[in-house]
Amino acid sequence: MFRIPTEMKVLTGSAHRVLAERICAYIGVPLGDATVTSFPDGETFVKINENIRGRDVFIVQPSCPPTNQNLMEMLIMVDAVRRASAARITAVIPFFGYARQDRKDQPRVPITAKLIANLLTAAGVNRVLTMDLHAQQVAGFFDIPVDHLYAAPVIVRELHRRDFEKPVVVSPDVGGLKMASSYAENMGAGLAIVAKRRKSATETEALNVIGDVEGHDVILVDDLTETAGTLTSAAKILKERGARRVIACVSHAVISDLGAERLRDSALEELITTNSVPVREVPGFQVTSLCISELLGEGMKRIHDDESVSSLFEISKKTKL
Repeated sequence: MFRIPTEMKVLTGSAHRVLAERICAYIGVPLGDATVTSFPDGETFVKINENIRGRDVFIVQPSCPPTNQNLMEMLIMVDAVRRASAARITAVIPFFGYARQDRKDQPRVPITAKLIANLLTAAGVNRVLTMDLHAQQVAGFFDIPVDHLYAAPVIVRELHRRDFEKPVVVSPDVGGLKMASSYAENMGAGLAIVAKRRKSATETEALNVIGDVEGHDVILVDDLTETAGTLTSAAKILKERGARRVIACVSHAVISDLGAERLRDSALEELITTNSVPVREVPGFQVTSLCISELLGEGMKRIHDDESVSSLFEISKKTKL
C-alpha cells in the first residue's frame, strides 16, 4: 500500500505566522521557507524556496479577516506546492471562514461553504484539518477526508483551574446546546439556555432564560464571536436574572470594531478564547487567549503517521495534548 514519505514540511501564509511557528516548535520541525507577497495591483505571489518533492506538506492558514485575501493565499500556495510535486497536501485551517453560509436559507443565495470546499479540492488539497466548524455538516461538503478537532479540551482544562461559585454553563442560542451540555457534564455544572431573536446580521435580542442562574457563576459557551451581539445580549439578561458573574468562552474570537465596543460596555467579566486567529486586544476588557498549537500539532503528527486523532476529541482535565 502507498505510504506517504516520512519527512513532513510545514508552510504558512501571512494569516497567522505566529501560530504556525508554535506548531512547528511543538512538532519539532522547522517552518518551511516560502515567499508570500503581493504585487502592486494586489495580486498574490507565492514561491516555495526549498525542495518539497515527495514530501508530506501541511499548509497552516486560517481564513480570518481579511478573509478573501487569506483564502486566495491558501489556494495559490496549494497550487504552488502541487506543481512542486508534493506527495500529499493537508490544509490546516484552524478557523474556517464562510462556514456560516452553509445552507440556502433565502431565495437566490449561494451555499458558499460548499463553494470553498470545492475550491480547495480543485486546487489540489488532499486532506483538511480544521477546528470547531460553525456547522458540522460543512465537513460533509468535502469529497476528501476532513479531521474536525474541537477547542473544548483546551478551554475546559483552563476552566478547571478556575474557582466558580455554583457554576452553570449557558448556551446563548438553541444551536449551541449540544456544546454547552458537553461542557456542563465535564464540569459537573448546571445547564441553561438563552432564547434569542436575531434582528440583523449584527444585532440579536435575548428574550428569555430557560434554567436557573440566580446566584450562580455563569459560563457562556459558543463557537464564534465577531460583533459580540449574541454574547453581550445574553450576558445582560443573565445578570438581570440574578447571575453572580458571567464569563464567555468561544473557540474563535474574530472581534470587529463593533464587537470590541460591545465587549467593553457589556456585563461580561472576561472572554476566554483560543489563538485560532490572531487575538485582538480590547482595552478595558479582559480577553484571555489559549494556545492551540499543541492540539493542532498533535493532530498533524497523527495524520502524518497514519494514527487516529479520536483521542484529541476527549474533554478531560486529565487530557494530555
